Amino acid sequence: MTATRLSAATSILSVIAAGVLLVGCSASVSVGSSTPKLSKDKLADTVAEKLAATTGQPKPDVTCPEDLVGKVGTTTRCKLTADDGSTLGISVTVSSVEDKQINFGIKADETASPAAN
Repeated sequence: MTATRLSAATSILSVIAAGVLLVGCSASVSVGSSTPKLSKDKLADTVAEKLAATTGQPKPDVTCPEDLVGKVGTTTRCKLTADDGSTLGISVTVSSVEDKQINFGIKADETASPAAN
């Protein structure tokens, strides 16, 4: 059972790492701030949805450490954690901002980190 789960998690990470994941995404943010921001939770959810759609796999567990500021060139690093505890880094970069909508690309690292013991 553990070997099956490990191989499934490794398979998911391999598909994500091997895929072309410079995916254009966009998300709307609330009106009222001078510089739009996308909350870290909404960012993580959007990245997870895009990765699931790109890979054909279930929505992965993604966390992001900070809100994404709507300024072209702004980057942040999110983390995908597989069922076996292994992780994969994901870079998020703002490509454009249109009114209060932040458009960004995502790219997964090529290599996953093993689970911590």
